[in-house]
Amino acid sequence: ADGYEAVTLGRTSGDVQADIGDAESVKAAFEQVREQHGPIVVLVNNAGERRDGLTIRMSAEDWEAVVNTNLNGAFHCTRQALDDMLKARWGRIVNISSVVALHANPGQSNYGAAKAGVLSLTRTVAREMARKGITCNAVTPGIIETDMTTDVVDKLVAGVPAGRVGQPEEVAHAVSFLCSEGAAYVNGATLAVDGAMAA
Repeated sequence: ADGYEAVTLGRTSGDVQADIGDAESVKAAFEQVREQHGPIVVLVNNAGERRDGLTIRMSAEDWEAVVNTNLNGAFHCTRQALDDMLKARWGRIVNISSVVALHANPGQSNYGAAKAGVLSLTRTVAREMARKGITCNAVTPGIIETDMTTDVVDKLVAGVPAGRVGQPEEVAHAVSFLCSEGAAYVNGATLAVDGAMAA
């Protein structure tokens, strides 16, 4: 959104270091951001981790790590940002989910479950905060060309009706719209950026 300063949280990189799955680490990171940049009124939950494998072979560690990053991390960050948004009586939350939340993908039961949970979190927060000037929406990217997808792009592009993978900028445009004043009445929505994969 125009007029806002972007601050990134990351486990080992980013403007502020945080273990996104740990509530206290996220709380400390948000306090640091507030001290350096002021109140947080726009939040994009974009943390993601994949540890693919068939459910029968998936370790508890792989399940928990993916759910912790993708779902618990979105909750922890949302919970921290809501304090500032409620004081401002204005806020924008955009959760990055995945097309896998809508259509099962073998080998991604942990990722799909976590990203489906993000969609439920999105709708619930939207309903809870709608009268407070706060919107909460989700974007469900399909196959997007990123470091996280380089190992699967070639296998999955055949299943994309558009015949190509998406670019990060295409997701960014959707996020930017949902953070804008123009999206003030868009709340609890899921916006697919997936080349018609979910259609």
